Amino acid sequence: MKNLDVLAAVLVIGALNWGAVGMAHVDLVALLLGMRFGQTSGLTPMVYSLVGLAGIYQAIFWRGIQQRWKERSPAASRA
Repeated sequence: MKNLDVLAAVLVIGALNWGAVGMAHVDLVALLLGMRFGQTSGLTPMVYSLVGLAGIYQAIFWRGIQQRWKERSPAASRA
């Protein structure tokens, strides 16, 4: 589960993409896939879907994620 937690956290960074779109008119997903703002490809829906699923996972399981990471941290093992 910890690996899934890390993957979801990385994908949730997609929220930064929406901030960049809103504030600077820059689409980081398009840039990542070598396209211009507003262009899409067959990979675009997959990227956005993964980001959305990561957000849902984080929202539903955030307490469990915190607990797992707290239990396995070096500070927790010393206490």
